[in-house]
Amino acid sequence: MVQQSVSRIEQTVLENLFFNEEYTRKVLPFIKVDYFSNRTEAILFEEIFNFVEKYNNLPTKDAINIELNSKKDINEEEFKQLRVYISSLQPNVSDMQWLLDTTEKFCKDRAVHNAVLSGIKILDNKDKKQTPEAIPHILSEALAVSFDKSVGHDYIEDADDRFKFYHTKEKKYQFDLDYMNRITKGGVPSKTLNIALAGTGVGKSLFMCHCASAFLTQGLNVLYITLEMAEERIAERIDANLLDVSMEDLHVMPKDMYDSRMKKLTDKTIGKLIVKEYPTASAHSGHFKALFNELALKKSFKPDVVFIDYLNICASARFKGGNISSYFYIKAIAEELRGLAVEHNVPIFSATQTTRSGFTSTDIGLEDTSESFGLPATADFMFALISNDELEQLGQMKVKQLKNRYNDPSMNRSFIIGVDRAKMRLFDVGQQAQNIVDSNQTNTPFEKKEKAYDKFSDFKV
Repeated sequence: MVQQSVSRIEQTVLENLFFNEEYTRKVLPFIKVDYFSNRTEAILFEEIFNFVEKYNNLPTKDAINIELNSKKDINEEEFKQLRVYISSLQPNVSDMQWLLDTTEKFCKDRAVHNAVLSGIKILDNKDKKQTPEAIPHILSEALAVSFDKSVGHDYIEDADDRFKFYHTKEKKYQFDLDYMNRITKGGVPSKTLNIALAGTGVGKSLFMCHCASAFLTQGLNVLYITLEMAEERIAERIDANLLDVSMEDLHVMPKDMYDSRMKKLTDKTIGKLIVKEYPTASAHSGHFKALFNELALKKSFKPDVVFIDYLNICASARFKGGNISSYFYIKAIAEELRGLAVEHNVPIFSATQTTRSGFTSTDIGLEDTSESFGLPATADFMFALISNDELEQLGQMKVKQLKNRYNDPSMNRSFIIGVDRAKMRLFDVGQQAQNIVDSNQTNTPFEKKEKAYDKFSDFKV
């Protein structure tokens, strides 16, 4: 009975694909050939799809019969069945909204059904490319199947909405470093992936620990996930930063002094910082999602900002590392982390290694990204941390923009920040240091705004 019902829905879909142009235009992009359980109907759908895609018009029965006659992968019996099936199709006059709703439900049901079968295949070790950890992702994609009801942004009719968007202040998470705020127009928004690129020992973890400390003092909830160092080592670095004491002195500081400084810190912030350690290359976005849920249940903790130290030593939820090239593997990890940022409405900060040539270079570029150029393609904001003997002696580090979706990356492309490695701190440096980097860069503070009547005085309609 259920099979008959499904078959009837499939027939209704095919009839309307033949005779209802409005319906076809709206639903054809969302239907897949593997949604049809009957081979005859699957073949017919594929022919209709190919015809519309090639000729931008609905096919006639005769046209499809001619196309089928030239197919080499169907036998004589299948050809006869297809001809009989096509001849039985008739115009089906139904309410358009009902048709759309019914077709959407059909697509979703079939997508979930296929996802379950894929999951079983993975569990039975019949899929060598995907691990069992990919199953939740496969199911979530199937459950997310829906028709896109929007026809797009109408430039003229939606002008008022667009104006409101321009004048609505986007929530951003500000750095405590002036130039980082300048280049991001006041900080990073939620649902973003932000990547620091640097060589070993240059300061990837230092940068993230400093930023985590700064966000905590702003009263934000910070989650720091480490796959490289122990939880205690990360906490030690944050202690040095927030308590204003060198890591060396932490180990000889009297308990009463330590308690006193911790009390001053806790009195100044309402935020929380959680540091969670995973073994290297063992955890992926699925583990991080589970951690989010566990923290919400056990500690009533919802992160505002997330740090993952670092991307290259995460695992992928979808792929086994040994069965896929590093390009696709690292790109998959980046996509999964960005998806995590979108799902949980947080900005995520992470880091990646340079190539060997990038490690010795004083002018790192995107081409120096190790393992996968797919990473910068996925990131919203990417910047290089550069050090050399001269900068090290001056207690400074160079930051170079590599990709920036928040602002024009040609503005302040490179700049200098101060580094106190003993206290794991970063700080702003004087204008003289910035002038040395690039005298041609624009150094207008992001907070400074021109008055409207000055800025637009020459603009006339």
